[in-house]
This record gives sequence, structure tokens and C-alpha cells, in this order.
Amino acid sequence: MTALSRTPLYDVHVKAGARIVPFAGYEMPVQYKGVMEEHETVRTAVGLFDVSHMGEVEITGPNALAAVQKLVTNDAGAIVDGQAMYTGLLNDRGGFVDDLVVYRFSATRFFICVNASNRVKDFTWMKERTGATAQVTDLSDGFAQIAVQGPKAATLVQRLTKVELAPVKNYHFALGSVAGVDNVIISRTGYTGEDGFELYAPGAKGAALWEALMDKGADLGVKPIGLGARDTLRLEMKYALYGNDIDDDHTPLEAGLGWIVKLQKGDFIGRDVLLRQKEQGVTRKLVGLEVEDGRIARHGYKVVDASGAVTGEVTSGTQSPSLKKAIAMAYVPTAVSAVGSQVLVDIRGKPAPARVVKTPFLDKGKKG
Repeated sequence: MTALSRTPLYDVHVKAGARIVPFAGYEMPVQYKGVMEEHETVRTAVGLFDVSHMGEVEITGPNALAAVQKLVTNDAGAIVDGQAMYTGLLNDRGGFVDDLVVYRFSATRFFICVNASNRVKDFTWMKERTGATAQVTDLSDGFAQIAVQGPKAATLVQRLTKVELAPVKNYHFALGSVAGVDNVIISRTGYTGEDGFELYAPGAKGAALWEALMDKGADLGVKPIGLGARDTLRLEMKYALYGNDIDDDHTPLEAGLGWIVKLQKGDFIGRDVLLRQKEQGVTRKLVGLEVEDGRIARHGYKVVDASGAVTGEVTSGTQSPSLKKAIAMAYVPTAVSAVGSQVLVDIRGKPAPARVVKTPFLDKGKKG
């Protein structure tokens, strides 16, 4: 059995009384005081997440832009220095190798955040398919990453940096010192639907940065937040989770992520498949469901028709702490994918009526 890794913040979590669980090859905090309380903290105040398990890859060199354009679905040529973009890294069948955030420092330097479970796979994929075009470097072990999320997040981070944060708009970033820690990437991004920042800091400085944020945010109600609330927060926004909602067998067009696909930018891996799919139409779509009898539809539960035949599958599901409703994401046939359509979910052998609803489930607008 492979030993689990620990982030630079592991001791901080233990000290705070976190319940530690295995996740993506790491020992990670799933909760501290409870998922419901932590979820509410992020929706109303400010919470800290340890996301240091995520991976970081840098692509550099005179042809870095061309290399990135070949790898990803979105258009790295359409963003400016200091801007980030959400995008897909696809296989030759148009399915997701991973979903990524790409940061543009310049046309010759791109910094890419990848999912924790895909760190090695993504780096290998990028390096093999870039070849000698550009330099691909795995920087994952050098960073601690802290997500500061919630309506009071900007107030908290601003207390600890001289960088003026107001001009740093959503999906933009700045470099600066935070709480005396130099060379921090201050990125206005996140996975909660709330305003906030993701701070990429040198790994050895991660614990000190976390403690400073907790100290300076005490009057704002700052609390540490575990993986449990991270999942309920992202699900309320219908943010996809790799391995659940998107994977190597589903394309961005099927997942409702057509907006990250820029077919007009030129060739990229998987483009031919997406062109055909766009012309012919998709046969399945990822939709939001509200389970009408209140039961929870979990990952892997089947969507069925009136005869009991399997027509689709639930990818994520929970009891929404904000809405007090049972919500889920599922792939269903295109014919029943419109808002208002009725489907059935097989929950432990008993069909549960569910309705396709507008997403995001919680309408927070287009925030980080």
C-alpha cells in the first residue's frame, strides 16, 4: 500500500482538531467542527481551505503560448498577462484528461494548476505532447496553496498585503508579499461561488501564512474549512469535480462546458471530435437535478426510465445546506435534459422522482 503524503499544513490541521481522511493520495482534513457550520461560514463570512495537494506545472520558452494552445480547449491567446482561465485538457477522444486553471505571466511563461489526483498523469501528458516545443516543469512540491473564500475574504487578505486587491478582478492575479511571505501568487479564483483568493506560497511558508490569516481574520469570523464543505459549496454552484462529473469518457460539450471550448482558435488535442459532436449534437448532457422526495442521490446511482431501464447516471449529490433540498448532477439523455423535465433515480432499489432544474442551484452570479 502506497504511503499517503502530507501537505505543508498537515500539523496545523491536527492541532485544530480536524478529522483527517485519505484524499487524492494525501492525508487531508474532511471537517473541523462540522460540514454544515463550515459551509455556512464560507457563505456568510470567510473560510480557509488547504488546497496544497493540488499540482502546479509551468510551461516556459519562446513557444510556450503555442504549446499551451495545442494542449487546452480555451484560448490562451485571448487572455492578457496577469489573467487566468478555466480550461480543459483533453484526450484524443475529446474526453477530459483533467480540468485546469491556466495563469498567463507572459507569452513565454504559463503557470497551470492541476487536480491533485492527476498531478503525475497531467505532467506526463503535457510533457510528452509538448516535446521540444517548450519546457514543461513540475513545480508541485514547492507550493503551499491556501484558498480564502467568502464575502469577507477580500477584507481579510487586504489586511495582510500592500498589493491593492480591488483592481484584481475575477480570474486575474497579482504577485506580492502576504503576511511577510514574499513571492505569493494572489489569484482571485476559487471553487465555492463566493468572492475570494487562492494564495500560492512557498511550501515552507505555508503554515505561517495560514496562522496569520487565522489571527487577522478572527473578528471576521474566519474558520478552517474541510473537504466536506468544499464539496457542498462547489456542488451548489454546479462546479464539476474531476473523477465524478467529468472524466476521460465525457467531453466538455456533454458536460455543459462548451464555453471553455474555442474551436475557432485553431488545432488542439480533441478538437476534431468536438467539431463532429457540435455538428451532430450530443446524446447526453450533464444536468442539475432536484430529488423531489428529499432522498440523496449519490455518485454512481442510476437514472432510469419508467420501465426501470438505465438511461443515465448521477455524478454528484448532496443535501444542499443553503437550499435545504436534495440536489444532484447527472448525465441524462438529451431528450430529457431541458429544465422541467422529469426523470427517475434508482436510490437503493427504489425509484425517486427528480426534476431537471436551472443551474447553478444557488444563484450567486459569476463569482470566483
